[in-house]
Amino acid sequence: QVQLVESGGGSVQAGGSLRLSCAASGDSYSTVYMAWFRQAPGKEREGVAAIATGGGTTYYTDSVKGRFTISVDNAKNTLYLQMNSLKPEDTAMYYCAAATPLPRFFTLSPKAMNYWGQGTQVTVSS
Repeated sequence: QVQLVESGGGSVQAGGSLRLSCAASGDSYSTVYMAWFRQAPGKEREGVAAIATGGGTTYYTDSVKGRFTISVDNAKNTLYLQMNSLKPEDTAMYYCAAATPLPRFFTLSPKAMNYWGQGTQVTVSS
């Protein structure tokens, strides 16, 4: 079992930055693949970024490329999402997720993930 706890959300103006953190506890084998998702009111949950925690390879959805950076500190069992140049359309609840085993291909499908955190709210005002 894995427990995931997100933090770092908040309210910022457009163009600002936030760094989300996700503390993982439990079986480290269960967090070989981790990702950030977001869900805005009335919309489906969408994948934002993913990382293979062993090798560090990353994958992003097109709308955040060049603005968001996903990273992991394996010594601290913590996943991060650095978000720069935030836009109002980035407003959503952000969720950390983990999966095992490592997928054959990078995916941002919620169906691929085994464990989820409770979420942290990000609000970007114009």
